[in-house]
Parts: sequence; C-alpha cells; structure tokens
Amino acid sequence: MPSKDGDRSKFFPAIEKKYGEKVSFWITRLKELESTKYPEQIAYLKENYGFSQAHANALVMYVRGSTTSKRFDSPTTFFNGLEPQARKTVKAIFAAITGKQKGLELVMAWNQPMLRNKNGYVLGLSVSKNHITINPFSVDVLEKNMKKLAPFKVNKYTFQVPLNWDVDALLLNSLAKARITEIKQEKGD
Repeated sequence: MPSKDGDRSKFFPAIEKKYGEKVSFWITRLKELESTKYPEQIAYLKENYGFSQAHANALVMYVRGSTTSKRFDSPTTFFNGLEPQARKTVKAIFAAITGKQKGLELVMAWNQPMLRNKNGYVLGLSVSKNHITINPFSVDVLEKNMKKLAPFKVNKYTFQVPLNWDVDALLLNSLAKARITEIKQEKGD
C-alpha cells in the first residue's frame, strides 16, 4: 500500500517479500536499462518478474530519481507554482465555494487541490496549459447542472473552464451543494 507521505521506498519491503530479491538487485537490473524509456522499464519488470504496476512504478521512479510521489506538500505550494492568471482563477474558484459552503477543507489529493468534507470529496481541479479542469466527483451532479455547463467543454466526469474564467459562483455552489447532498445520501447522514 502506498504511503500517505508519498515515499516510494516504503514499497521496498513488500517488493522484497513478494519478488524474492533485495531491492539492490532490482535497482541493478534497472540501472542496466537506464537508456530505455519508462514504459519499457515498467514492461521489463512486469513481463519478466510479474511485478504489479504499483510496485514497478515505485521502483522505476525511485531509480529515476523521484523518491516521492508527492509533488506538493500543501495547496499553497500548488498555488505558488501556477502562472499568475491561473493562480487568481483557482483561488477564486475555491473562495466562491468555501464562502457559501461551510465545513469544507482544502487539501491536496492525487497532487491536485480538492475540497472535502468529513464524508468525501466535493470538488477538485487540475490546471493545464490552456484551461482548468473542474471535477465535482459525480456524473449525476454534472448532469443536473448540464444547462449551466453549456458554455464549457464537458467530459464524462469533468468540465473545462478558461484560465481567465470570470468565476461563476452560482454554478460552483450549485455543483458543491448537489455533491454534498449526494455524499450525505451515500453515507446515510
């Protein structure tokens, strides 16, 4: 099981137990393949030694110099890495929701900022070069708001807004409120 702190070396005891060799053995094998690309190194471990994707990824990434899967230790660190326009929009998105929906916590999960309450994730987002992708974690919530989402590119689980989006607080709060209600129903609260 991956560690909450993202430390890839925490996989090592399980790798040694499951695959019967010390980690130094696997590191040596991968260093022999250092001129090959990531997919080939993963395939080598999976096809020749039966590695799971998670174990292969942890070992390959460790050997490649990425000792942790965590890129950001806090939302602030995430925000500081954004271009100014994207930072302004992202902060406005979260402020619009937390200003109306109480009891939400801004956290990092899957290296992305997310709002959650005690029962689950309410809304998260990711920033790309040309847009922000917003995820309300529910196909039903998206479908209930489809008319309001008409101006945006809507995917199965997400929708995209421009980096310089004039934040629609009513839309965001409609999504958040619907998701919070859905979480309560799922948990039986």
